[in-house]
Amino acid sequence: MPAQRYAPIEDHGIIGDLHTVALVAKNGSIDYLCLPSFDSPSVFAALLDAERGGCFQIAPHLDDAVTRQLYLPDTNVLLTRFLSDSGVAEISDFMPVEDAGVAHNVVRRAKTIRGEVCFDMHCDPRFDYARAIHSVVPRGDREVLFIGSSASRELVLRLRSSVPMHVENGAALCRFTLGAEQSAWFVLEVVGAQDESPCGHPDYVSEAFKQTVNFWRRWISRSTYKNRWRETVNRSALALKLLTSREHGSIVAAPTFGLPEHIGGVRNWDYRYCWIRDSSFTLYGMMRLGFTTEAAAFMRWMMARSEELEPDGSLQIMYSLDGSRAPREEPLQHLEGYMGSRPVSIGNAANVHLQLDIYGELMDSLYLYDKYGSPIPHDGWVNVVRLVDWVCANWRQKDESIWEVRGGRREFLYSRVMCWVAIDRAIRLATRRSFPAPLPRWYEARDAIYMDVYERFWSAARGGFVQHPDAATFDAAALLMPLVRFISPTDPRWIATLRGIEQELVSDSLVYRYRSSEAFSDGLTGQEGTFSMCSFWYVECLSRMGDLRKARFFFEKMLGYANHVGLYGEELGPRAQHLGNFPQAFTHLALISAAYDLDRRLSTAGFDS
Repeated sequence: MPAQRYAPIEDHGIIGDLHTVALVAKNGSIDYLCLPSFDSPSVFAALLDAERGGCFQIAPHLDDAVTRQLYLPDTNVLLTRFLSDSGVAEISDFMPVEDAGVAHNVVRRAKTIRGEVCFDMHCDPRFDYARAIHSVVPRGDREVLFIGSSASRELVLRLRSSVPMHVENGAALCRFTLGAEQSAWFVLEVVGAQDESPCGHPDYVSEAFKQTVNFWRRWISRSTYKNRWRETVNRSALALKLLTSREHGSIVAAPTFGLPEHIGGVRNWDYRYCWIRDSSFTLYGMMRLGFTTEAAAFMRWMMARSEELEPDGSLQIMYSLDGSRAPREEPLQHLEGYMGSRPVSIGNAANVHLQLDIYGELMDSLYLYDKYGSPIPHDGWVNVVRLVDWVCANWRQKDESIWEVRGGRREFLYSRVMCWVAIDRAIRLATRRSFPAPLPRWYEARDAIYMDVYERFWSAARGGFVQHPDAATFDAAALLMPLVRFISPTDPRWIATLRGIEQELVSDSLVYRYRSSEAFSDGLTGQEGTFSMCSFWYVECLSRMGDLRKARFFFEKMLGYANHVGLYGEELGPRAQHLGNFPQAFTHLALISAAYDLDRRLSTAGFDS
């Protein structure tokens, strides 16, 4: 019983345990899971190769069934329902965190609501990105061990079941029938040093379900956002929480690798790492909602990275979850790729990029955390001084910038603006906290950057700030200029730039990040979709300039592009299908920021809910 061939990216919900995330399709198949951590090798990857990748599917036999998938409100517990005239079936999926059982296990419960329903279960792990051969050891008819290995480690999984199973071709299978109100459960866990685990207790599934529900409801109740789009904002917050590492405090950009930005193309990356940029913005979003514990955990992780600055004072742009250098990019040639999109790559070549914008994003978040969270310590400030001094000396360099282009370095507007942000926030922090700092040098560099932007990036011919000094094109990254307070949202030059972006990059509420042309190539073949986070940046720009009716209209149109459980990938394709790694943290935090700003301004202006 193989998984349905390439269930669309948007047909998935996610579950997780703050160590990793599983993607569960509407057909009842877990199509993607890396164990035991986000950046571990995959054990299920049918989303990237339906035949070789491996899956864990529970499928009811119901003719002409309609499928519905939803989250239990205010939780990350996923329900998949199958509705037909002959019966109604339901699958519950969740991953307990340490507070609610034991981490590194997937709990699945099949239930018949009405009628009598026959189910098939098929658990077929493929270890080490489907590169390793594994062995299977049955222990009676209700427990199976899967033993796989890679170059770095051995991984043992144990599948327990409340119904009899058998082994066939390296997979565990069973067929079972449930009458109304009857249920069966399956628990797939990573076997640790101790063979015994709480998962073997007869009441484990029901108790873990209750505790997991309670954990998530307690967590989301801490949100300070109670306004117009509460359910949508809470779902984004719950998704962002799933992308955080409980062990390290770091935040992954997305839990997946290899999902394409262009179907059939080469734009297939690995996002299971901690980008300084993405994490800093996520921190900002979490603080806005009152989740200071998560902000503090990330700041501890970041302060540890500041102790490891390069000799010249610079940072890496991205790290593995534990703070080590992210691995080099490596193609997995044996995998077919999602709908033939190859190569599927792990690791990321951007780990050697120069991306000057990261210093601005980091310093902006650090400034806000010091103001609304906890004051940064002396040792942290000493490292900030080294870092900002490096920015003062290097802001004129060309780089790959936010979009991580592979067509050569340029002087990008966005990087230049964010270098200004880095120095500006350091000056504000030093002044507010009376920290010792080389303020004359910092003021000089900050003001030089400001004048450089106005003198070299303003194009009278285009009537706006262009992507780089030699360009005649706009870049959606410029939408952050008023959001980071480089320019007023009502400044005539900004309004002119926004109109240029609207003409060149905006299609209704959807926004492209840039347009490739002969004058500017990102070094890759194939066309992209619209970037959903840019669409939410656009909404916030409209909100800040006072066009509240238009901002609200486009914001609520963008909410309609979420998938069935409120999640977003990186991009939307020609048919508004979700593309890129899924779900993407950047998109959800941009949604939170836009909702927060727009809500506040609508209330101030006296708009009804």
